[in-house]
Amino acid sequence: MLLNEKTVPLRILVVITMPRLAKKAVNLFHEGNITLQYEWNASGTASSEMMDILGLGTPEKRVLLTVLPKPFADRMGRKLKEAAVIGTKNSGIAFTLPMSGANHLLLQMLEALQGEETNERGKSGMEDMKYALIAAVVNQGYSENVMEAARGAGAGGGTVIPGRRTGSEEAIQFWGMSIQEEKEMILIITEQENKLKIMQAISAKCGLHSEADGLVLSLPIDTVIGGNGGR
Repeated sequence: MLLNEKTVPLRILVVITMPRLAKKAVNLFHEGNITLQYEWNASGTASSEMMDILGLGTPEKRVLLTVLPKPFADRMGRKLKEAAVIGTKNSGIAFTLPMSGANHLLLQMLEALQGEETNERGKSGMEDMKYALIAAVVNQGYSENVMEAARGAGAGGGTVIPGRRTGSEEAIQFWGMSIQEEKEMILIITEQENKLKIMQAISAKCGLHSEADGLVLSLPIDTVIGGNGGR
């Protein structure tokens, strides 16, 4: 049976793992005929204790991102865990974001791939989501300032993505923003109940009126695979 793109919910699948395991993850995507939209070098900011909890034992990381129908995203998450790409010590973590929280840029990308609008409408289940992804975009060199503010509000750690896409001279396009070379993005996974407090703390210290010139966004996470909150 073919999936109907208009009725099957779409998910953004994000994988954060070690460089040595990233190739294995990419091979799994290729075996499943899944196109990998983005791939970045990144670094961790968590304490060694927190990184052990998350299964991210070294600071060097790779971030992979693609968009899939929810059943495929769930299946790929299980395959990644079975292959020990995520969910074990010194491996990584994966999570999915609902497309209803995505921006116009991602929708345009999907329309180009599938030839029709595939936006998942409504907010069904949003209130049940336990985790959120916070993204802070700041001037280069201010990631530690962001994490100091975030930790003070209860965050455990984050992942820093530099503002130049791997192997490309193009700026990263993410959530409708062009992140130039002098910018960097910090991704933080947190419980929903702590999200607002962390975002406010980051904005107060590294917001648009500071030298960091920061912008803070968030999206709900509906599934965490591996790590402290993983299945």
